[in-house]
Amino acid sequence: METSDFLSALARDGVAFADACAAAGLGTPVQACPGWSVADLLWHLSEVHHFWRTIVADQRDTWEGYEQPPRPADGDLDVFYREGLGVTLQVLGAAHPEQPNWTWASDHSAGFVIRRMAQETAVHRWDAEQAAGRDVPIDAHLASDGIDEFLQHFRGDAAADALPVGGSVHLHCTDVAGEWTVRVDDDGQGIVTREHAKGDCAIRGAASGILLALWRRRPLDTVEVIGDADVAARFVAYPSLE
Repeated sequence: METSDFLSALARDGVAFADACAAAGLGTPVQACPGWSVADLLWHLSEVHHFWRTIVADQRDTWEGYEQPPRPADGDLDVFYREGLGVTLQVLGAAHPEQPNWTWASDHSAGFVIRRMAQETAVHRWDAEQAAGRDVPIDAHLASDGIDEFLQHFRGDAAADALPVGGSVHLHCTDVAGEWTVRVDDDGQGIVTREHAKGDCAIRGAASGILLALWRRRPLDTVEVIGDADVAARFVAYPSLE
């Protein structure tokens, strides 16, 4: 996907997220985020957008010194979020993707932030839609890219109770392009290749379904698992996602 695609997705899903929060009601629990209400989810994404647009706008080389804005009253959250989304789109749209700035990843660029904000917003839109009683899949092309981003940047940090994966995993989108093979060693490190190859197990399904299973939003049995189901389960359970 191109930078313009990520910005378009952020605009689309950013507005849809706020609309879903309004439809769900601020006091409604968010199933995907235990202990959170919709108001908490709305504040969380507001603050995430604020943090990253500050990093990009100021071209900061560290997160240190960032000041979190005060949380508005619940009744003011919708306006606070929507206004902030507009500013976020302006800042990210004006930044060159190769602009250097701090990130927590190996990629220290505005392009990383633009991609990350599109993906973060898409998954939280799904959370809000679920809270509103709706099952709205993530856009297939964005979800395929989200799988790629997840395998690049999120799968290596082990949860406290993680078990060794103990095998290789092939992931295969059935609705759009997207195939990956992950060969994992006993330390949880692994090599990710974008290829069709046989693994000890395969996880197949629509891109949105696979991405949501990786983020543990939906059970693994909502997609197709072929081969060693225990390897697949340990693979999905391994990352900390903190």
